[in-house]
Amino acid sequence: MIYSSMKILFIVNIDWFFISHRLPIAIAAKKAGHEIHLATCFTTHESTLAKQGIITHGISFNRRGSSLRSIFTELVKLISIVDNVKPDIVHLVTIKPVLLGGIAIHFSRPKPAVVAAVSGLGFIFVSKGIIAKIRRLLVSIMYRLAFSHKKITVIFQNIDDLNLIKRISKLPKSRTTLIEGSGIEIDKYCYKLIPKNHPIVLFPARLLISKGILDFIEASKILYGKARFVIVGKLDTENPDCISFSLLSNLIKNNFIEYWGFSKNISKTIQKCSIVVLPSYREGFPKILMEAAACGRPIITTNVPGCRDAIIPNKSGLLVPLKDPSFLASEISRLLGDFSLLTSMSKAGRELAESKYDLKIVVEKHMKIYSELMS
Repeated sequence: MIYSSMKILFIVNIDWFFISHRLPIAIAAKKAGHEIHLATCFTTHESTLAKQGIITHGISFNRRGSSLRSIFTELVKLISIVDNVKPDIVHLVTIKPVLLGGIAIHFSRPKPAVVAAVSGLGFIFVSKGIIAKIRRLLVSIMYRLAFSHKKITVIFQNIDDLNLIKRISKLPKSRTTLIEGSGIEIDKYCYKLIPKNHPIVLFPARLLISKGILDFIEASKILYGKARFVIVGKLDTENPDCISFSLLSNLIKNNFIEYWGFSKNISKTIQKCSIVVLPSYREGFPKILMEAAACGRPIITTNVPGCRDAIIPNKSGLLVPLKDPSFLASEISRLLGDFSLLTSMSKAGRELAESKYDLKIVVEKHMKIYSELMS
């Protein structure tokens, strides 16, 4: 049982990510009688969240850059929010809130307990060059400061991220825990047989270079005419890693891909396809791969942290090397040519989702973390 009458403050970079990945946890805590606050950058969802009984606090996280001025402004705003709310627990989600929120809490009195959710390390840990090395060094120092609290639990979604951040931040193992993904409501994802005709190969993610979209595009060119190659996801122009609108337009014009935009019902979208492809460079634990498995769709993804954790290799999906569109194309072709393998992977994926990805399990684990921090 959780400590009674707690104030829990969630700090997340943007509202739609909170809704898709953390809202069920907040609702469960609210139903348990706790006061829930949310500090985030609001797009169009503030009134919807307020109707859920969540007390909102606006903060504009700069997602396009990291100037010292913007970092300082965000840090000061976070210090002010934490000071005004005076939460018992601060739940930090996504990279910038984890880093700046963790540092901001050092200035608060009294100090709240901290839950920090590392849902991926971002493209800074896959970038190359001297500038990237300097940035990683600075971020490593920030992680050390952000995690130097007495009452803190840091949640990781895969063991690679856990080991890396534990090493660079000197974080004791006793203050870490592993929760594989944010969970999904299994009952909302219907299992349907894979269509036999007119195969669709689906890339369902934000149109970011680090999600492997360029590799997917190159594979579609190699296999032109053998299937419909479809991209579904947000053209996240606020993210410096996003592909350009002109590139997307040219690809559509030349018939290499179809772009269906952002899907409001990802389950129905996945059910239309034969294979889900995510050739990402690194992930925490991709929710879309949990959703694909729940819908019974074979997955092709990269052999990198987060992605490889989300499938059973050669049973529910296939692993491909990083940044190898030729190999990716050959594996897509192999699956499209073997319907019995597609079918067996479809069943294995659904079984995996039912056994590991149920949202109820994830919510219960978070409630237990809150309780233990306040005991």
